[in-house]
Amino acid sequence: MVSSASQTDVTDGQGVSLDAEPDGVPAQLEPDDVYHILQTRRRRDVLRYLHRTEGRVRLRALAEQVAAWEAGTTVDDLTSSQRQRVYISLYQTHLPKLDTHGIIDYDKDRGTIEPTPLAADLVPYLTGLESSTDRDPWPRRYAAAIGSCGLVLAAISVGLVSIPWALAAAGVTVVIAAVTTVHAYAVRENSESNSRPQ
Repeated sequence: MVSSASQTDVTDGQGVSLDAEPDGVPAQLEPDDVYHILQTRRRRDVLRYLHRTEGRVRLRALAEQVAAWEAGTTVDDLTSSQRQRVYISLYQTHLPKLDTHGIIDYDKDRGTIEPTPLAADLVPYLTGLESSTDRDPWPRRYAAAIGSCGLVLAAISVGLVSIPWALAAAGVTVVIAAVTTVHAYAVRENSESNSRPQ
C-alpha cells in the first residue's frame, strides 16, 4: 500500500534505500507521487484499462481505448487524428512516467505495457476519481440556465414582471450564449491539458 509521508527511508549504511527494489524502483509510492500520477486523466485511464484487462497489453490497443473514452465514442468510430494524438502522448510522456515510478513495465521498442504490483495499490484511488470526474456536469448546467430563462418568461407572460419582450429575448440569448461559451472554453482547456506533457 502507499507509504505514509512521515515514513523515513532506511538505508543500509551506504546510502542505498532498503525501501527500494534491486533495480532502484521504490517498493511503495509516496503520497505526493500518487497525487502527481493521478492528477492527469489520461494516466488514470491507462491504469483503469490495465486494471480491467490484466496482464500485458499492446500500446496501440491501449491508446485506442483511451482515445475512445476521451471522445465519448467507440474504438471503431475514432478518427485517425484522435488515435494519433493519444498514441503520441502515451508513447512520449505518460507511459514513461508510469514506468519511471515502477507502476508499469513499459517496453517502448515492442510497444507493450504490463502493470506491476504497484499498479494495484492505486486502484482504490482510481475508483474514487473515476466516479467524480466521469460525471458530466454540463447537461445540468444547460438545464438550469434554460429553466431559469423559462421561469422569467413565464413571470413576464402572466404579468408578475414587467419587462419588454425584446429585452427578455435578449437576456435569454445572452444567458445561453454565456453558458455555451464557458462550456466550449472548459472543453478546450481540458483537451489542451490532456495533450500537454505532464
